[in-house]
Amino acid sequence: MGLVAGELVSSLLGLWLLLCSWGCLGSAELRAPPDKIAIIGAGIGGTSAAYYLRQKFGKDVKIDLFERGEVGGRLATMTVRGQEYEAGGSVIHPLNLHMKRFVKDLGLSTIQSSGGLMGVYNGETLVFEESSWFIVNMIKLIWQYGFQSLRMHMWVEDILDKFMRIYRYQSHDYAFSSVEKLLHSLGGDEFLGMLNRTLLETLQKAGFSEKFLNEIVAPVMRVNYGQSMNINGFVGAVSLSGADSGLWAVEGGNKLVCSGLLQASKSNLISGSVMYIEEKTRTKHTGNPTKMYEVIYQIGSETRSDFYDIVLVATPLNRKMSNITFLNFDPPIEEFHQYYQHIVTTLIKGQLNSTLFSSRALDKFDLSTILTTDNSDLFINSIGIVSSVTEKDNPQPLTDRGYVWKIFSQEILTKEQILKLFLSYDYAVKQPWLAYPHYKPPEKCPSIILHDRLYYLNGIECAASAMEMSAIAAHNAALLAYHRWNGHTDMIDQEDLYEKLKTEL
Repeated sequence: MGLVAGELVSSLLGLWLLLCSWGCLGSAELRAPPDKIAIIGAGIGGTSAAYYLRQKFGKDVKIDLFERGEVGGRLATMTVRGQEYEAGGSVIHPLNLHMKRFVKDLGLSTIQSSGGLMGVYNGETLVFEESSWFIVNMIKLIWQYGFQSLRMHMWVEDILDKFMRIYRYQSHDYAFSSVEKLLHSLGGDEFLGMLNRTLLETLQKAGFSEKFLNEIVAPVMRVNYGQSMNINGFVGAVSLSGADSGLWAVEGGNKLVCSGLLQASKSNLISGSVMYIEEKTRTKHTGNPTKMYEVIYQIGSETRSDFYDIVLVATPLNRKMSNITFLNFDPPIEEFHQYYQHIVTTLIKGQLNSTLFSSRALDKFDLSTILTTDNSDLFINSIGIVSSVTEKDNPQPLTDRGYVWKIFSQEILTKEQILKLFLSYDYAVKQPWLAYPHYKPPEKCPSIILHDRLYYLNGIECAASAMEMSAIAAHNAALLAYHRWNGHTDMIDQEDLYEKLKTEL
C-alpha cells in the first residue's frame, strides 16, 4: 500500500511538474522578447533608443537602425581646411546626466566650452558688454538691470531642480505615454502652463523688466533657437540654462556619441530611406498569426522591405524632413504639422570689422561673441569665435588674418553682407538647416504612441529641442515599448511619482 501510494504521489508530482513546465512555456512564449525592432533615424534620439532597447530587451533581439544621411543627424560637423567644427548642437549642460553617462560609458573625452567675453548689439551700439572681472560684471548687471539677472538665475534653477526628477523616474524604469504626462509628472500644471504660454508672457508675469527681457533674454533665444521671446516658456527656460557656466562638448565632435551608441547597442545600420510603414498580419515561427509592421525602404534605386515587431520613429515626421507614409492604419496615423525653423550656420575665417559694433580699434576689441536684440535690424542672429572639435584650449588666431567665426542667420549671407562684417576673409562655408521646431504656443505635442507598437520620439521637441531632451525621449520610448510589450501597466503614467519615490528607501 505504501509503495502504491508512493508511486501515485510520484506520478502526481511528475504530472504537476509537467503542467508547471507547460505553464512556464506558455508564459515564456507570451513574455518572449520581440524578434526584430526597427528604429528610423540615427541621430541622438535613434541611437540612444537603440542603446536603451538593447538594455531592456537583451542580447537576442535584432535591432535595425535606418539612416539615409550621416549617423548623428543634426549633430554634425563642418569640415573647413582639414579642421572640423560643430555645425549643429554644440554645447552640453553640466546637468545633462544622460549625455554625461554616454560619454563615460563610451570612453569619450570632453572639452570645456571656451569662455570668452560676450556683448549684445542692438543695431546701433553695444547695450551690454561682459568684463573679464567677475565683480565688474556683477556691478554692470546690477547697475543696468537691478537684481534681475540673479532672479533669472534662481528662476532657471527652480525649473532645473524639478526637471531633474526625470532621471530618478527613469532609473526606476517608469515611463510616460505622452509628452504632456511626462512634463506634468516633473513640474505639474506649472510646466504645462509654460508649454502653452510664450516666454515673454511667462517672464512678464514673473515681474522681469522690458529692458532686461529685450537686452539679455531675447538675444539668448536668437542664438539658441533662432526665434524671439514668442517661443514657449519651457523651451525658453531650456535656452536660458544654456547660458550657464560649465558647458562642455565631446572631443572630436558631439556626433561621436551617436556612432558610439550605435556600436554599443550592437545594432545593424541600414543606409537607406524609409518610404512606407504598413501594419500586416504574419504567421511567425510559432505558428500563430500576429500583427507586425512592414517597413519598405530604398537603398539607391533598389526597394526592399522587412517585418518588425516594434518600430520607433526617431526623425521629425515633417514632410520636408522624413516623408514617411503610413499605409492602411486603422485609425489612420494623425497628420503632423510640426514646422521646423530654417537657420543658416556660416563659418568664416577672417578679420572682424569691429567698428560695425564699437568705436574701439580692432586691437582693443576683446569680445569673442556678439548677440543681437530682436530690433537690431542686423542680418545675423549672432557671431562668435569657435574652436575646432579637437582644440582643448581657447581658440587662437590661425594666422594674422584672424579667427574662425561661426555666424547664425535666417538667410544665406550675401558677399556684401560678409564684407560688411569682415575687413577681409579667407573663406566662408555655409550649412542651411531645419534645425529645431518653430515654436508657437500653445503647443500640442504629437503622440508618443502612434499605434500599438509604433512609437514616435521627436514629439518631445515641441516642448524643447536639445540633445538631452532627445536622450530622455529615447529612454522613455524604450521603457514604454518594453512595459507595453510585457503588459506592465503599473510602470506607465503613474501619478505622484515624486512623492512615491521620495518615501521609498
